[in-house]
Amino acid sequence: MARKTVTPPLASQRAGAASPAPRPVALLITALVAALIAGPIGYLIGRPDAGQVAIADMQEADAKRDVQQIGELTASARKTAEELNPVLSGVVAAFPKDPAANPRPAGPAPLGDLAEWQRVLQQAVARHADTPSGTTATNVARGGFRSAVNTLAAAVDTYAAAEKLPADARQPIIDLATRQRSAGIAMWSVAATQLDQLNIDAGNGHQHVYLSSTPGEGAISPDGVPEGPPQSGAPTRS
Repeated sequence: MARKTVTPPLASQRAGAASPAPRPVALLITALVAALIAGPIGYLIGRPDAGQVAIADMQEADAKRDVQQIGELTASARKTAEELNPVLSGVVAAFPKDPAANPRPAGPAPLGDLAEWQRVLQQAVARHADTPSGTTATNVARGGFRSAVNTLAAAVDTYAAAEKLPADARQPIIDLATRQRSAGIAMWSVAATQLDQLNIDAGNGHQHVYLSSTPGEGAISPDGVPEGPPQSGAPTRS
């Protein structure tokens, strides 16, 4: 019987034989291809779209506009406060809040004074009638000043109407006008406090536009921090 010859298997066909290791050049080419593909994909994923860019531009424009509006409102309110302080001093003297503690002068208030007070208040009302759109915080301050001067103007008009009545009918109307006056002064102090904080946030430091001639009216008092940006190392207070 003939003997069969068995051919040994090739090395690459042996069970458990390891595959040849990849060459360094092949690895390098694979890495370069992957980088070329991943680069554009990462750029497309990471870059902001047109909507995001437009929103960022809008926010930057709004911030610049608000800083400008804060400066303009501060200048306007400061001018109004300078004009109102002597007027309110005269009003408080002519119509004291507590007649028992501070008796008013005998007789009606001079009509010339009343006319001048009305003129100044009407001028203030016109100055603060403009309502440009700004941020919510700035709009609150602007609306506060507008409401304050409107209320103070109504108070002076009510005083003027009271002075035309018979002496025995004046006091209830004068009391009403005094309540309007106190409400207007309180409104102004709230708006001034809001504006002070707006200026601090805008980097301008404290800016005080409070009415200085109306103590005892229940208004918010200004703090004692100097105006302007704080000096280096100086404590701040909001």
